[in-house]
Amino acid sequence: MHDIKFIGSFPGYRDCPMNNSPEFAFIGRSNVGKSSLINMLMGRKDLARVSKQPGKTQHLNFYLIDKKWYLVDLPGYGYAKTSKKMRKDFEVMINQYLQRRQTLQCTFLLIDIRISPQAIDIEFINWLGANQIPFVIVFTKSDKNSDKQNEENVETFKEELLKTWEAFPQYFVTSSEKTRGKEELVDFIQGMNKQFFDYYS
Repeated sequence: MHDIKFIGSFPGYRDCPMNNSPEFAFIGRSNVGKSSLINMLMGRKDLARVSKQPGKTQHLNFYLIDKKWYLVDLPGYGYAKTSKKMRKDFEVMINQYLQRRQTLQCTFLLIDIRISPQAIDIEFINWLGANQIPFVIVFTKSDKNSDKQNEENVETFKEELLKTWEAFPQYFVTSSEKTRGKEELVDFIQGMNKQFFDYYS
């Protein structure tokens, strides 16, 4: 069981706590299963708010994990029922955090494995690449498909992205319902944390 402390919910990059600990951000299109994945990863049922109504995360939510690193829950993008101004405010808040937060080690970009490649996801990946922001792709909801369908859908996504990318980014296939991918994600974070602390020790 992780030692988890909710630090706060912050409306902008400049409001975030000052610290020297590594941070890992989670983001994805609204209704991609971000809260469920975070809860699965941390072994909690109610850490991140799970809602049938997308768009509930509207700030930068900081959690201190094991007194060593921060999990940062970012607002989802692409939710049509928010106002145009709110969507723009979210975009500015997210972009500033991702571009300027020096302790950010990696961004976990969540993609629903069940659906075909979405332009908004491809655009966001291209933006991350153009701004040299380290990220990995996390495919969610794999329990909703057969293994064969999941493999085919990942290949379709690869084909789409490789139209503009030289290599496909590192990725994980997960299911919050079946806890699939949990061990791999935890190992990945632990590995990056070790590199961080070894470098600054």
